[in-house]
Amino acid sequence: MERKNKLLYVHGFASSGSSGTVMTLRRHLSTWQVVAPDLPVDPFEALELLRRVVEEEKPDVVVGTSMGGMYTQQLWGVPRVIVNPSFEMSRSLLFGKMGRNKYMSKRKDGATEFRIDKAVVERFKQMEKTQFDGITEEEKHLVTALFGDKDPVVNFQALVTELYGAERCILFNGEHRLNDEIVKKVLIPIINGYVKEDEMKY
Repeated sequence: MERKNKLLYVHGFASSGSSGTVMTLRRHLSTWQVVAPDLPVDPFEALELLRRVVEEEKPDVVVGTSMGGMYTQQLWGVPRVIVNPSFEMSRSLLFGKMGRNKYMSKRKDGATEFRIDKAVVERFKQMEKTQFDGITEEEKHLVTALFGDKDPVVNFQALVTELYGAERCILFNGEHRLNDEIVKKVLIPIINGYVKEDEMKY
């Protein structure tokens, strides 16, 4: 039996592996297996989980959005797409996200809400200090960054251009959240492109 291509999707803040974006990806990538775990609130626990999933599942491509883009950028050694990555979560959490938050989509453990406190913010600050330490010349060719030209939430295009090169950045007509049209017309071709590039090596 032929192996299905496999995608690991890394969700954003207050989301889960059953988000609308995951459903859209599964609809448009019907021949793929889409793996989308629910992430812990603690950033180091989340990254540890994702690295374990990469090791066990061996995805062909990883896609991360917003906070998930921050985690995805650190999953060295695998082709990955970071969409509107949020690299300064510690700052973002201080503006309207402290205290109790509700999850926007259903989680496997049944949790409906979570808390952000100063300890969680400090953990993100710690991660942010080293999140770019693994970038090598090889890694620069494994990352593609997508940025909505009307994103009102975050914009790290200049930073990614500096770290990875302008050729690794793509601007799309949209805001912070992905919609069906952007997934279909912008994201899916990039995902398929990584797989085709890999096939051409053999």
